[in-house]
Amino acid sequence: MKKIYSIISLFVLALFFSCSSDDNNIDLDGLGAPTNLSALTTVTQDNTGKVTFVPKGEGVTQYKIDFGDGNVSDYVGTGSTISHVYKEGVYKSKITAMGLNGKTTEVEKEVVVSFKAPENLVVEVTNDLTVSKKVTVKATAAFALFYDVYFGETGKPDPVSANNGESISYTYQNPGVYTIRVVSKSAAIKTTEKSIEVTAKLVLNPTTSAPTQPNRQAGDVISIFSAKYTDLAGTDFYPNWGQSTTLTQFEIAGDKILNYNNLNYQGIGLASSIDVSGMEFIHMDVWTADLPKLEISLIKPGPDERPVTKDLTANQWTSIDIPISAYTSQGLTVADIFQLKLVGTPAGKNVYIDNIYFYKAAGEAVKLPIDFESSTLTYTWGGFGNIDASVIANPNKTGINVSDKVLKLDKKAQAETWGGASLNLESTFDATKGTTVKINVWSPRVGTDILYKMELSTSPKDGNGNPTVFIEVKVKTTVAGAWQTLTFDLTTAPGFSTSIKYDRVILFPDFGVAGAGEAFYFDDIKQSN
Repeated sequence: MKKIYSIISLFVLALFFSCSSDDNNIDLDGLGAPTNLSALTTVTQDNTGKVTFVPKGEGVTQYKIDFGDGNVSDYVGTGSTISHVYKEGVYKSKITAMGLNGKTTEVEKEVVVSFKAPENLVVEVTNDLTVSKKVTVKATAAFALFYDVYFGETGKPDPVSANNGESISYTYQNPGVYTIRVVSKSAAIKTTEKSIEVTAKLVLNPTTSAPTQPNRQAGDVISIFSAKYTDLAGTDFYPNWGQSTTLTQFEIAGDKILNYNNLNYQGIGLASSIDVSGMEFIHMDVWTADLPKLEISLIKPGPDERPVTKDLTANQWTSIDIPISAYTSQGLTVADIFQLKLVGTPAGKNVYIDNIYFYKAAGEAVKLPIDFESSTLTYTWGGFGNIDASVIANPNKTGINVSDKVLKLDKKAQAETWGGASLNLESTFDATKGTTVKINVWSPRVGTDILYKMELSTSPKDGNGNPTVFIEVKVKTTVAGAWQTLTFDLTTAPGFSTSIKYDRVILFPDFGVAGAGEAFYFDDIKQSN
């Protein structure tokens, strides 16, 4: 058997090379060892102790099993099963998977061979919170090795098997009430089973917030409803138009979302007319479990309105961006919009809506390089850790820096050691323009650590609410009371990647030291190669 499977492996290897490019220097070691290795173990219900292993994994060409009783199988190819007869007992088996390059991965699997019927069967059934009609079953019993689940859906009589104590997930075709039958099995002839009634539910509300919106200048956006931007005051999200639609405010981790239920048509009334002729798009994020289309109208006094219909994707956020030209091309003037209207097709469904705003592409954007000289951009630095941040007239127009405006970071007495200031970029970091950042710095002392940090603001947050995707580079000042250029080599930062679109810059003056009531100045933050 070993010789046969060695021949098979050589055949697979030869096939790999024949299907590859003409590159004769293929690095098989770079393929890595097999991953995600597991095995379903079943046993016949006839008191013989015959156990069958069904191994699976990724990047595997063959398997073998140490049964844990002194016997070891030959290697078998992927898709094969391996059977072995045990005496009654508990065994620690070991499954070994080999990849194309000969690298192996091992995983242990406890094998319980009992001629007693399973006892104390416990079945847990949970509904998935994010996927409609998906349920997960977990069954555990003493003396059991595995279990079968009959999910009770018409036309699907075959069971799905899982190891004792492990979970099985299943998605029904239609919502409704089903009877699940769980049959727990050991090596005994007798089995133990339990039936449970379960409801396959539609997921009727989002479980995550809408996508994070980009950083924009105040003049480039007119916000109706969005935590990211400053909203127009006085908007009525439920004017009395006699509709059957109801409105509630849904909330996810403090993020407020409009929930229109039983939507037929729904108005949104602005406190006064607005001119959106200078904007390019209207944006909104919509989540629904069952509404296929949403009609969105802009309305001017008259009333005079024009609709645009957009398709929605069930059970996820759909980001909608409608060109303003889609309305003006229908003859609507948009210099005095005072209402929006939402129509569900078909009527009577449920929608969640966030981030309703008009916007235009920025003529200028806050991005690297940053020199603070723009007359149209607003550089909104946010200080933290008892540090004040402000863009001011350059108080030291000398030496290498005679520009008009600079960033002042006032590190107050007893400011936190980690105090600093951050700026959101409207255009993300582009590594093709250089992986070194140079900054003109004015420090009151020699030997102060200046920490330069960039973050991906949309990455998952840590326990303190900070993005987990970031880089940091630290450089000491060598001049006091004068401007000098500090160079930060981003490639030295752990985790740095040219593919990451960092969208936040953070500066930490005198990092690691408590504040002493001193001011630090920064200017000309730019990339170079």
